[in-house]
Amino acid sequence: MLYENLANEFATLIGSGQLRPGDRLPSVRHLARQRALSISTVVQALRTLESRGMVEARPQSGYFVRRRSPRVIESVMPAGAPAPVDVGVSRRLVQVLRANEAPGMVPLGSALPAPELLLAPRLNRLYASIARRQPRLLAGSSHSDLTEAPLRQAITRRALQWGCPIAADELVVTNSCTEAMMLCLRAVTKPGDTVAVESPTYYVMLQLLESMGLRALEIPTNPLTGVSLDALELATRKPAAEGGIAACLLIPNGANPLGSVMPDAAKQRLANLLAARDVALIEDDIYGDICFTGSRPRPIHTFDGSGNTMLCTSFSKTVSPSLRVGFVAAGKRAADVVLQKTLTSGKTNPLTQHVIAALMESRGFDVHLRTLRRRFAEQIARTRDAVARHFPAETRVTDPQGGFVLWLELPPEVDCSALHRRAATEGVAFVPGEMFSAGGQYKNCLRIACGQPWSERLEEGVKRLGQLVAR
Repeated sequence: MLYENLANEFATLIGSGQLRPGDRLPSVRHLARQRALSISTVVQALRTLESRGMVEARPQSGYFVRRRSPRVIESVMPAGAPAPVDVGVSRRLVQVLRANEAPGMVPLGSALPAPELLLAPRLNRLYASIARRQPRLLAGSSHSDLTEAPLRQAITRRALQWGCPIAADELVVTNSCTEAMMLCLRAVTKPGDTVAVESPTYYVMLQLLESMGLRALEIPTNPLTGVSLDALELATRKPAAEGGIAACLLIPNGANPLGSVMPDAAKQRLANLLAARDVALIEDDIYGDICFTGSRPRPIHTFDGSGNTMLCTSFSKTVSPSLRVGFVAAGKRAADVVLQKTLTSGKTNPLTQHVIAALMESRGFDVHLRTLRRRFAEQIARTRDAVARHFPAETRVTDPQGGFVLWLELPPEVDCSALHRRAATEGVAFVPGEMFSAGGQYKNCLRIACGQPWSERLEEGVKRLGQLVAR
């Protein structure tokens, strides 16, 4: 039948990836003229493709290749009852990251935005302009005032837009979000203490705990709504002095690697719980500006009137990772964090502080953030579509609410560390799931980064990785 031949031709183009999810098919009239077919034959072919789930009709727009929907991870359940463990991920992690950075690798490993998505030309102009107008900024720095006034003002104004008032005297500018978290940990813990983290959690947090002689307690985490408050409530019943939890280190907005965002009601409950039990909360909000939940999600700091929450972030995911500038709103522990910062690294580059302040106050900064959110959402969607096409049917994947990484759960028999070694020889980077667990869990899981604009090279990398899994 003529309509079946046309439908099968387009099915082949879609299956091979020549027509991609979201692509618009030629109009009915164009196809009828081009193929010398009747309009009814073309419509029947398109309806056949629609019944197969391969295309979708959009009113007054035509037919489009349908986006595939991979199976979604609805829950993450760590094996066994939570118990504090010593952390030992750094040596294995260094090997993984070193392999991922080899020349020619398909960049699905590092959670960094592509340079072309960021603001390097604008930063260059600001550096030149501010250095010319304020040469004193290059002449020295002070240890007594760690935060330059323009950046302090820009941060407090920006936080008000989030609905999160920040007091000027609780702000400490740092050399990164990682340094901010490290300073907070030093202010509230001592070697041997236990720190609660999400499970899975960002591997740099585990590295921090390992380097400071701290133990990790992994708390089950929902891929949509974040850390389990019921599990955390149980875990915090014992005081730190009796071997309980000394601090929590969490990513409530756009968590890495799950992409979850905690609802406001859960944030309020969490803030109240930890304040009542005097368990310090160190909150990593580095992905807060690139969440896809409508309005920008508020940090937990917003809901804490006790000063117990220390809000940490940086500009590495939205402006440039090379700036090495972050900050912490340290609440009632600000003086302790200032002391740790002074002892550790002194004042963060004052010229860069002024550059970031000028950028944040500029008219185009909000436009940049909106564009960045849209681009990341598109890149995640394209990557999920590719996973659905190229990975085994049993594969499950997160549906991130923010950030730009995907968490994949493969069949139980797959060893993703062994898979990584094989993929590295074939030029594809990713991070195995056990790097996100102090206890070495999630061996059949992996994280794929979606910070690069979608391309044929990325498509081929996902396809190659899917083929390796299938083997």
